[in-house]
Amino acid sequence: MTESCRTNSDQYLRYLELLSKEYPTQAATFTEIINLQAIINLPKGTEHFMSDLHGEYEAFYHILNNCAGVIREKVEMIFANSMTPQERDDLLTLIYYPNEKLNLLKRHGKITDKWARTTLHHMIRLAKLLSSKYTRSKVRKAMPPVFRFVIDELLHAQPDEDKNRHVYHSKIFDTILETGSTRAFICALADLIKRLAVDHLHIIGDIYDRGPHADKIMDNLMHHHSLDIQWGNHDVLWMGAAAGSDACIANVLRNNIRYHNMEILESGYGISLRPLALFALEKYHDDDGIEPMVKAINVILSKLEGQVIFRHPEYNMDDRLLFHKIDSKTGTITLEGKAYALTTTDFPTVDPLDPYTLSQEEHRIMADIRTEFLESERLQRHMRFLYSHGSLYRSCNNNLLFHGGLPLNEDGSFREIYFNGRPYKGKAFMDMADRMARKAFDDRDTDSLDYMWYMWCGVDSPVSGRVVKTFERSYIVDKETWKEPQNSYYRLNRDKEECIKILHEFGIDSPQSHIINGHTPVKVKKGESPIRAEGKEICIDGGFCKAYQGSTGIAGYTLIFNSHGMRIKAHYPFKDVYYVLMTNADIDSETTQVELEPKRVMIGDTDNGKRIKQMINDLKALLDAYRRGLIMEQLGDDA
Repeated sequence: MTESCRTNSDQYLRYLELLSKEYPTQAATFTEIINLQAIINLPKGTEHFMSDLHGEYEAFYHILNNCAGVIREKVEMIFANSMTPQERDDLLTLIYYPNEKLNLLKRHGKITDKWARTTLHHMIRLAKLLSSKYTRSKVRKAMPPVFRFVIDELLHAQPDEDKNRHVYHSKIFDTILETGSTRAFICALADLIKRLAVDHLHIIGDIYDRGPHADKIMDNLMHHHSLDIQWGNHDVLWMGAAAGSDACIANVLRNNIRYHNMEILESGYGISLRPLALFALEKYHDDDGIEPMVKAINVILSKLEGQVIFRHPEYNMDDRLLFHKIDSKTGTITLEGKAYALTTTDFPTVDPLDPYTLSQEEHRIMADIRTEFLESERLQRHMRFLYSHGSLYRSCNNNLLFHGGLPLNEDGSFREIYFNGRPYKGKAFMDMADRMARKAFDDRDTDSLDYMWYMWCGVDSPVSGRVVKTFERSYIVDKETWKEPQNSYYRLNRDKEECIKILHEFGIDSPQSHIINGHTPVKVKKGESPIRAEGKEICIDGGFCKAYQGSTGIAGYTLIFNSHGMRIKAHYPFKDVYYVLMTNADIDSETTQVELEPKRVMIGDTDNGKRIKQMINDLKALLDAYRRGLIMEQLGDDA
């Protein structure tokens, strides 16, 4: 359809009339066309992918600050011949932790006018390099407002014959020093450098559980300039708990009690575990080596999960109804004709004739805790952010992002999942599960709350995908019963053709496309690689969580995708911020090139570029409508 034909469409003309409110004249319209044309010919910004943070705040915060090594690469590129390694490390630590480093330098008497002037010159030079792939307008918006004019002047200095600009900028530095603004200005530059180094952050799930400070991670993410989140099974569990699912709440409690991580609940979210602790000490003994609080929550959990399974035969989880099979007298349970020894026979609150019903005290405790989950302002704020900035999956710049896996049959075909009598598979299933998660938080109805629990532990869940053996791990001695069968996706995601088929299901058919996910720790010690299916699938769960680092052999993967290609970073354990400040130690990382782009990727090649091109076409149509008199320009004071 030609521009004039499109412009003549009544519906499209109404759209152009709305657009004219923002661009009321021909001059405003063609100025924006020129601006957008320039933008799509800039290199794409750097995307940073992180996954499976599991509450490890300090390691997360450091990698966020060093932008997975991007800042170090730039510093070494431009200062390799003019600064010593020690000086470069000092500069990097200052950028990562400006306030803390400045405090340390001040205590040691190292902050002088000469040091400040040199440091400011270095930071301006670094910021200038990082800003080169952005429009001046975008860089200006990224600057702290209080120093916006000054930083803009310093970044865009041009040499002149009489060196007037050099003198001008030297005077700016003089004024910064004279007014005592050095600390504030260095902190502002450090923030700008980090913001320019990474244009967009992707979190591929599992912010919560195991580590102690997922709440601090959430606070940090809520202030990030540009990000999206793909929910993981641990995130969905907390989302379900915050929406009021008793089964999800019990699992959250169990996870944090088992990992001795109750601080996040009590101090982080104001949820008191004292009544549960007192109840456990009163009812349960500890002479079998199991903590009473662990015993108490295991029993409550088994009862609540049984209730959900009874309500939903369509989950096909009757094989998980095991609590009633316990023989307390013999201390065994019989599964498939074989008797297994139990870890405990201490079940004082279980009625053998009605084993899945909470006792009165258990019911009261869970009702009170549910109220605290629902009324925790900070928890609800964090969960709303997960919903507003998150989803089950995202297609972005020819990459498909999701935490877990897409349910598949043994032969690789998309598995049909029935919900409310209708079959769903592939992308349609993921969309349905996403809607159910949102319904749980909006409506708080029993069915959608129960489905949040199913997503946490169901074999056909897109964020779990395995038979979760919570019961066996809680009660059975024989670890052979603990093995958790997985959905076929986790075997077939090593196959290139299978991954291409999944990408096509989501409308992605570029030769440079990938599936990027987490969820299953990559066991580097056993020779596993995060790059699978000939590069079509990349798993970046490398063990941020300290509990996994013994088996993975590293402390997390992150992925960097810039205009030149894609690189994966393997990080090694992070000690703490104090150690970094005292020694300038960075997280050691190894870089592997996943893919080099055949030509440099420009903004016009990205998803955002496609939207900008569409906007350019719309603006050209608006310009045509102005020139043909179909829409009148809004001239004068009201324009």
